[in-house]
Amino acid sequence: MSLQTLVDYFNDRFEQEHRSHYRRPFILENGLVSGLFGPIRIGPIRISSVFAPLYEIASRAQLIGHVSACSVSAYDDDFQRGEIVDCSNLLTDVIKQPVDFQSIINIDRLCRTVHILNALAIRQAGDVLVLDVDPRHILGIKQDHGAYFEEIVVKCGLETRHIAISMTVNNFYALHHTRLLEGLNNYRQRGYRIALNVGRLYAAHGVTGLVTKLSPDYLRVIAPENNGRGYASAESQRLDALKTLTGGIGGRIIVQQQNPEEQAPIAAMPGFDLVQGGYYGNRPGGAPYTAQRASITPGNLARS
Repeated sequence: MSLQTLVDYFNDRFEQEHRSHYRRPFILENGLVSGLFGPIRIGPIRISSVFAPLYEIASRAQLIGHVSACSVSAYDDDFQRGEIVDCSNLLTDVIKQPVDFQSIINIDRLCRTVHILNALAIRQAGDVLVLDVDPRHILGIKQDHGAYFEEIVVKCGLETRHIAISMTVNNFYALHHTRLLEGLNNYRQRGYRIALNVGRLYAAHGVTGLVTKLSPDYLRVIAPENNGRGYASAESQRLDALKTLTGGIGGRIIVQQQNPEEQAPIAAMPGFDLVQGGYYGNRPGGAPYTAQRASITPGNLARS
């Protein structure tokens, strides 16, 4: 099925779901999918899809998938230079008002649809695509988490096992861990892989209970900081503890948000399984570094 056919299909679907209260959201131009969304008009801001390669550390070259992210720039600027942000915060940050669950669900679904459409051009057979989901999206859905997106995945010719649903965990949602656990398990029952983004290593100890109960496929951590004298022993101890935890549940640790020149010593730290970024792709003999961006322009999206 051609990309244009998929775009037309999803345009018809979204238009019917929202009773034609907003413009057809998806546009295919120069091989990239863009879209219009937002519960109210928020100005000339462009949101782009960015894909960072995900490499196996043990093989030192094997590309196993991509991690998606959103990038924001002014509409008239070069979107290749956009600032990477959490798209779930876009409405809150720009509109400066509370955002209801349905708005979060809408923007989450639209971003993930654009990501998966654009990822079709760069993924290889068996690759995993890591897609973020806002915790408020999970809390806002009462049941059958992942059913809606499964239809999109299948329509694009993929299987849910090719998709890793990634959620950020922190103390802000500590009182909702039971409901979040139920929602993520609903995703897993449909075949999705599960990733938890725990942030810094020091924060990982606060979510050990959730990790143990959920047994995620991946734990995403921000790389330790190098103070010029190497990495603190406390960081190594925290990584050892996290590795012991994930080893007991069959999970793997992804080190993320690295600059290529800094990745060699970071990836060499015992405990990390996968590295997100371009270091291995820039090594002689390494797999080619791949990055792609696709523009999205916020417009009018009526609340459903």
